[in-house]
Amino acid sequence: MTTIQIISAIVFGLALIHTFAAKSFETLASRHPRHAGLLHLLGEVEVVFGFWAFILIIVMAFVSGGDAAIEYAESRQYTEPLFVFVVMVVAASRPVLDAVQRLLKGVARVMPLRTELALVWLGLALVPLTGSMITEPAAMTLAALMLAPQIFRQGIPEWLKYGALGVLFVNVSIGGTLTSYAAPPVLMVATTWNWDSAYMASHFGWKAAIAVLVNATGVSILLRKYLHSNTSDIKPKVGDVEAPKVPLAVSLVHMIVLAGVVALAHHPVLFVGLFLFFLGFVQAYERYQSPLILKEGLLVGFFLGGLVVLGGMQQWWLQPIVSSLKPLALFFGALGLTAITDNAALTYLGSLIVGMTDEAKYMLVAGAVAGGGLTVIANAPNPAGVALLRRGFKDESIGAVGLLAGALLPTAVAALAFLAL
Repeated sequence: MTTIQIISAIVFGLALIHTFAAKSFETLASRHPRHAGLLHLLGEVEVVFGFWAFILIIVMAFVSGGDAAIEYAESRQYTEPLFVFVVMVVAASRPVLDAVQRLLKGVARVMPLRTELALVWLGLALVPLTGSMITEPAAMTLAALMLAPQIFRQGIPEWLKYGALGVLFVNVSIGGTLTSYAAPPVLMVATTWNWDSAYMASHFGWKAAIAVLVNATGVSILLRKYLHSNTSDIKPKVGDVEAPKVPLAVSLVHMIVLAGVVALAHHPVLFVGLFLFFLGFVQAYERYQSPLILKEGLLVGFFLGGLVVLGGMQQWWLQPIVSSLKPLALFFGALGLTAITDNAALTYLGSLIVGMTDEAKYMLVAGAVAGGGLTVIANAPNPAGVALLRRGFKDESIGAVGLLAGALLPTAVAALAFLAL
């Protein structure tokens, strides 16, 4: 245990406290208008970990020297924040969103439910499960933009919004376990433990699918009386009604770019290059586009980048906890620890432990993905959901306590599926 490790743990703890208290800064902003700008900034959940990561680097520079601080910051792997930013922007583009909406509306019309209720159910069930193919961040982006005008709006009780948000976060976290490449916590161990997509589908995927369907059905039943037919036509951006119809060729290019970004998820130089081409294409065919969510994507990337910097210094206390637990205790330990650290970081630490049994490996990953909806930092796509949906909540802010309460029941369903099935 070194001085800088102790300091990093303290800074990490302060960042966690800030995360849970972020909504309080919005209240302070209204009471102190002179400093409202700064307080609003500190009240943005997506800013928290990036802000405290800078604090850690500055403290590290004073304690260990500027060269050591820069060396540490540059030694971190930032592929995931970059990927989440890029896939968010591409997946939220109008041609992609329109194509997905048309597909889901067609499915909704043949279901034995009201169209608006069927769309909500599909957004909470089918879209999270597609995260196993298009990756979890893309699924979160699509689901959030589709559900925002349906659920996260005026007229829906606040407690029910948090319940739906908890279901969405949990379902996205477990919905990516049908394959070995789409869920960040699975990706961290798949190569080391030789887990391919067939293994994931047979050991995790079908159980996760059952939990996803149960969670989506339960919250849809609660929402049904608040859904009206005038919300069945989802419009991602104001003004899209008058926009010209997107040509098939433009939609295909967007879909190809999205598929390319997903396929190149581990090669940032390539997927960033593809993204730059995408930006040029959007500019060339601007009349078929709606404004890209660059601000939201950058905030989420900043959040995840900060988590990478802060989380990289927590191995000294996290790994002994993980390695000392028996399989069942490891499941609940992972589920709980996921709430205060990214689940991918947790499973990565597990992959470093030599001699873990197959049962312990299963319990670690199952607990990590089951707890992925408990907090904003529990799963990499969660900040994307927060950035896209927070305007639908009171004070345009999502409270950590409300999210935790909303996610408890769907988390229990996921845990029961992984333990009992």
